[in-house]
Amino acid sequence: MLGIINFLLVYVQYLEQNINWLLQLLCKYIPLRQITYDDSQSPDYQKFKTDRLPVILKPKKHDYLLRLIHHQWKHGKPIKPVARRNGRDIPDEISCPRCGAPHLFIYDNNGGKGEYKCKVCSQCFASGKTASKPLLFLCPYCGKTLQPKRERKQFTVHTCASKECPYYLANLNKLPKTLRKEERYRYKLHYTYREFHIDFFSVELNSLPPNASSLRFTKNNAHIMGLCLTYHVNLSLSLRKTTQALKDIHNISISHTMVANYAHAAAAFIKPFVDHYPYERSDTFIGDETYIKTRSLKAFVWFVMDSVSRSIIGYRVSTDRAVGSCILAMRMAFGKLKELPGTFKFIADGYSAYPLAAQQFELRKEDPLHFTITPVIGLTNDDAVSKEYRPYKQKAERLNRTYKASYRVTCGYGNLDGANYAVSLWVAYYNFLRTHMSHGSYGNYQTLNKLREFDTADNMPAKWQILIRLGQEKIKDMQEAL
Repeated sequence: MLGIINFLLVYVQYLEQNINWLLQLLCKYIPLRQITYDDSQSPDYQKFKTDRLPVILKPKKHDYLLRLIHHQWKHGKPIKPVARRNGRDIPDEISCPRCGAPHLFIYDNNGGKGEYKCKVCSQCFASGKTASKPLLFLCPYCGKTLQPKRERKQFTVHTCASKECPYYLANLNKLPKTLRKEERYRYKLHYTYREFHIDFFSVELNSLPPNASSLRFTKNNAHIMGLCLTYHVNLSLSLRKTTQALKDIHNISISHTMVANYAHAAAAFIKPFVDHYPYERSDTFIGDETYIKTRSLKAFVWFVMDSVSRSIIGYRVSTDRAVGSCILAMRMAFGKLKELPGTFKFIADGYSAYPLAAQQFELRKEDPLHFTITPVIGLTNDDAVSKEYRPYKQKAERLNRTYKASYRVTCGYGNLDGANYAVSLWVAYYNFLRTHMSHGSYGNYQTLNKLREFDTADNMPAKWQILIRLGQEKIKDMQEAL
């Protein structure tokens, strides 16, 4: 018995040595901590990343009376007004923009050329200009002041120029060892921040398409207008094919220009109802953008959909792929939400506009929203995050294909106004009129959002008329609320 115990003890020690050897092998050659994006660690992908927010310092306004009292208490003597020995008087309206000291405490700092200096707070300023910068941006890694590097149409790019910044040194170590020093400009090494000059949260979202005709029918009636919308929007027929269908099926003679006018008028009335409808919002939003053509030029449509209800809760048509259009679409999606659930996720592709938009929501003065973007990068599941959230991204891609099926027959819109009214009508059709197999059993299709007003409608033209009436009521409520 004693020999068996000794043999087992020796065998346990042998296994322990093997386990320690395997652990050393794993720690040396296999990282225990899984990297979320293996490809994103490459310096080639650094330029597509959005750096975190800087430390923002807001200069405080001083009160010259408190400074006078503090100087009296600290030094035992008051600050006397400026003695004018050169005969140059300071205008009475000149005061220090930093502490508010009157002209009695202001120096003429450059011989009457418009530069002044306050004797109370030692602030130099020019007449009619602020005393200092409104905001001061500091690098979140080294604490150095960011320097403005480039001016763009909507924002200013600030960069940390410190060569001792940990962020810069970490990116420098990622560069290939064989890279020459003069070729480093091809990679993003320094911390950058974009300061936007436009307040996208004050932009009006309730704009209506212009040049919309009225609903006073002289030759036709509301039912014919509903037929035009049914053929043009539901069945994705062009304007001229809609005219031909009305003539061949219903023996109704109408021009394609009148069909376009009906579509403009319907979009003007239906859009406020669709945009302000109280959609059921879950804890996961999906955002994506796709391109369209207006007069053979490329434009973009931004969609934000709810992952559970699959309703389009935010959309925007823009001529560029900038951050501003992304923010406006996300504003419509969030609606009047002042707080997000703790499990909230916003899923998008790897485009940098979405993280930049999330930063602007965090910097918003009233009711800031704090959330992060979960990017699904590439077309294959090369990382754990893409594998987990790929089904959500596929919903957005499926939405884009559904929209493109109706857009393709137009061969491009004539102008941005035409794209706006067409997308507005299509979103109304997708959310309230189109049946989806995913919201019902097989063979029993259901709409995404049910309206009890549709219970009295027995055909699609009648439902379009009901949507127009609901839109008119919403516009009236908005006008009374002003």
